[in-house]
Amino acid sequence: MTTTTNSIHTETIKSYLLELQQRICAGLAQEDGQTTFIEDAWDREEGGGGRSRVITDGGVFEQAGVNFSHVYGSSMPASATAHRPELSGRQWQAMGVSLVIHPKNPYAPTSHANVRFFVATKDNAAPIWWFGGGFDLTPYYPFQEDVLHWHQVSKKACDPFGENVYFQYKKWCDEYFFLKHRNETRGVGGLFFDDLNEGGFEHCFNFMKSVGDHYLEAYLPIVARRKDTPYGERERDFQLYRRGRYVEYNLVYDRGTLFGLQTGGRTESILMSLPPLVKWRYNWQPQADTPEAALYETYLKPQDWLGLENR
Repeated sequence: MTTTTNSIHTETIKSYLLELQQRICAGLAQEDGQTTFIEDAWDREEGGGGRSRVITDGGVFEQAGVNFSHVYGSSMPASATAHRPELSGRQWQAMGVSLVIHPKNPYAPTSHANVRFFVATKDNAAPIWWFGGGFDLTPYYPFQEDVLHWHQVSKKACDPFGENVYFQYKKWCDEYFFLKHRNETRGVGGLFFDDLNEGGFEHCFNFMKSVGDHYLEAYLPIVARRKDTPYGERERDFQLYRRGRYVEYNLVYDRGTLFGLQTGGRTESILMSLPPLVKWRYNWQPQADTPEAALYETYLKPQDWLGLENR
């Protein structure tokens, strides 16, 4: 696609992302009710910086991190040029909002969201740009009504952009957030998209905004339903064990983690996705006919949650 540098409104994207971070933090802090986000602004030596906001040991959220970053440089890391050789020798910018929320209550699911923009430029050459992002849900004790709500809002975010957009990016999410060494999904999915530049800049920017704007609508009603559910040591122990899968995925597979570390990003902000407490056990298996077994048997498998894929 041929696009001029002037038609790519990076400052408009940045303004939206900063406003989105503010809005999401305000919604999460209101739901928590006992604390607010602390803010940590940082600079990157090679160019750019960011604004990290974190809740630690809140009333509802054991840890919640919402990070904005805008970084740039004169050459791409090997992790990027290995798959996109056309990026070699180009200056680049990357900006986005990324968040991971770990509630205290085991019945309230972990969630992740990310929206981002990338552009690489070179004299006398058209810029290479794309949008990416999505959101996904990782329950420990799942409820079907929560999963249905999550996917209904996911589809609502996509519907103005085409009848098949939800199904395409829902499938991509199932495939991307998959632990191959465990043969299980990270959770119950949602949306994932990357390298999006079809349809022009405004179309792609509007889709990214729709995904970002629908995150709180998808997540907060679930937290509100589950945050006060009584639980004991058994549920807490299972939550910490399953958080280990989250750590495994982010450190083994996640492209954003690798990109951030290889481009000299701020380590504290990159790794804020990791939960504060976690457990691993050797060859643990859930007992049959338990809620823990139901997670494995029903929810950690890609499926048509809304019953629409074969319509």
